[in-house]
Amino acid sequence: MTDNTVKVLILGAGPAGLAAALYAARAELNPVVLTGMQLGGQAALTHTIENYPGFPQGVGGAELGELFQKQAEHFGARVEFDLANEVDFSQRPYRVKTDSGEYAAETLIITTGANPLHLEIPGEVEMTGRGVSYCATCDGWFFKDKKVTVVGGGDSAFEEALFITRYASSVTLIHRRSEFRAGAILQKRAKEHPKMNFIMDTVVTEVAGKDKVEYLKLRNVKTGAESNFETDGLFIFIGHAPNTQMFQGKLEMSDLGYIKVNDKMETSAAGVYAAGEAADPHFRQVITSAGMGAAAAIQATRFLEAQES
Repeated sequence: MTDNTVKVLILGAGPAGLAAALYAARAELNPVVLTGMQLGGQAALTHTIENYPGFPQGVGGAELGELFQKQAEHFGARVEFDLANEVDFSQRPYRVKTDSGEYAAETLIITTGANPLHLEIPGEVEMTGRGVSYCATCDGWFFKDKKVTVVGGGDSAFEEALFITRYASSVTLIHRRSEFRAGAILQKRAKEHPKMNFIMDTVVTEVAGKDKVEYLKLRNVKTGAESNFETDGLFIFIGHAPNTQMFQGKLEMSDLGYIKVNDKMETSAAGVYAAGEAADPHFRQVITSAGMGAAAAIQATRFLEAQES
């Protein structure tokens, strides 16, 4: 990199990062966005997003991410396909090492998002890519006319289960509780779908098979009864863990690893902001992440103006 000093460096290119880039670019701060491993963030892996304002018919997650990116770049943001792996907050400008070099940043906006949680059961790792998946949009097509199982009880589990029904012969959703957390509309849609089945109060204890997923070992949490359940695929949607390991010991964080921010998206380090799922254990929606990203960029702009004056 010939010029590695930037006023605003944004780590992550999901809704929070790209919204921050848009606002910082419109403030003529020439922000640089490091995409990390997933352009568009977790939202890009969602087949259809139906609750983002302005799209009454819904919009593809990847498509929405592309629109975010184009709008930010239109106003001068620079998106780099690079991954940050080390930060130094000991002095400003802050130093950020990446796979391709190093940046010096006057302000930093952390929007590194979150990764899917695993069940942490025998066979899960071994069968990943051989029937175990965490992305219906990515892998649903491979299960045409097959029996698929989904684990989870929230919006993501229902959205992805419904998406898989377009391919699979049947989709069974397993949930460890007696009630789902998903929204009423999603639940109604799933319960009325002829391909959907439900197993409640049950956990998966093992993924079994020779070269691919063949069956799951289940346990009823109320009775303790154990059983085997034949399936061709297991999709896991039980939540996410924030991608914040790089900031451990450098920023104040919650016990669950989320970066602590105030109502202005400020972290414990001056000029460092966090937005989206890296700092949000509660809402985790595209619209709230985008709003947090916008707020972070606005505050970064004010911080730089104060420094200059």
